[in-house]
Amino acid sequence: MDPALPPTDSAAIRRRNLGLVLRHIADHGPCARTEVAAATGLAHGSVTALVADLTDRGLLREDDALRSGTRGRPGRPLRLAPERAVVAAIQITSEQLRVAVCDLAGAVVGRETVPHELAPGAPEDMADLVAAVVTRIGDTAADDLGRGPVLARVVVAMAGPVRDDAAQTVVVAPDFGWMRPVGLRELITDRLPDSAVAVDVVNDANAAALAEFHALKRDSRGLVLIEAGTGIGGGVVLDGRIHTGSHGIAGEPGHVPVAMDGPDCVCGARGCLVCYAGPEAVFATAGLADLLHDKGLQAAQASLLTLLAAGDARATAAIDTAAQALSAAILSITALLDADEVVLGGLLADWFPWLAPVVDARLTGRRALAPGLDLRITPSALGADGIVVGALGFARRAILSDPSAVPPLPAATRS
Repeated sequence: MDPALPPTDSAAIRRRNLGLVLRHIADHGPCARTEVAAATGLAHGSVTALVADLTDRGLLREDDALRSGTRGRPGRPLRLAPERAVVAAIQITSEQLRVAVCDLAGAVVGRETVPHELAPGAPEDMADLVAAVVTRIGDTAADDLGRGPVLARVVVAMAGPVRDDAAQTVVVAPDFGWMRPVGLRELITDRLPDSAVAVDVVNDANAAALAEFHALKRDSRGLVLIEAGTGIGGGVVLDGRIHTGSHGIAGEPGHVPVAMDGPDCVCGARGCLVCYAGPEAVFATAGLADLLHDKGLQAAQASLLTLLAAGDARATAAIDTAAQALSAAILSITALLDADEVVLGGLLADWFPWLAPVVDARLTGRRALAPGLDLRITPSALGADGIVVGALGFARRAILSDPSAVPPLPAATRS
């Protein structure tokens, strides 16, 4: 259910109200029940009942009573018990799964990478691998006495547009050889026990874009992320919310055409940004195609950065071509969306010192014509962690908004 829409039944109303109380205490605690009631607009009696429910689930704890200086029983401030539940993020790449686990306060309590050599075009095999990782995380978090922490939610970040339907369908993922829609959430959950944790699938760049937006810590209403990893992805944040469009494909800059007579693209168009600024195109132009094929993305990237630092002509020419194409895409995207911030992530952030002069030169005319637009082009603030940080944020906010996903503690273990 969209939290912006009014709930239509009593159970949904209670879930929403549990979320209102828990989010307020998580953001502003420790605080008294009267403060929670005033901030949420809920009646004091309702807050008392909701707090009892959240306490039974192990999500809240009470501090010792504090004298307020006024008559009446002293208040007992409430605070989040972040260790009761954990959430996990799993970023799928062409070479590995990047996994992170955090508690409800956002503190990361575990990280790992799971290498794989899965063949392209085999989403079922990827679902097998992800389900195995989810099961292992849940088993590690489980407590025989039921005291937690419990694994409350998993968010899987995947390259490619993700449709907002029950299956959370990956519409297409050319970089993984998925040329047809794949109901990835269904594939994963079908491989988990019936009582297993809830799983969500999100576009990886959308997760990173929202994380970058919150990391900026400055007044920005519109942000566009363009990042290079397996291919070129991106995300759009408008007024603090991810904008996915009608079919989940908004914010996919890799397939913005930047040349009418350019090479054919796997998406069916010609001259797309990924054909010039995507990793395969850049490494090939720099003479590193064989290294990419034999040793992988990280080895090719390390070699390219070494060549760029040495002023190698082929490497410099490859980045100049990428920068020209990137500039054309930025001009088109910002003219349409009126964003004030463009963040370059992934490999583009590493290439930023060589990209920036060319991009700035291409934007000079637009900036001179409309200096008040103040378009900022910056490298990622979060680097390689952006996708995982964003996915953890999605998962954590989902639990704080609907704490009913966390089961009550066994009566014998409640304090």
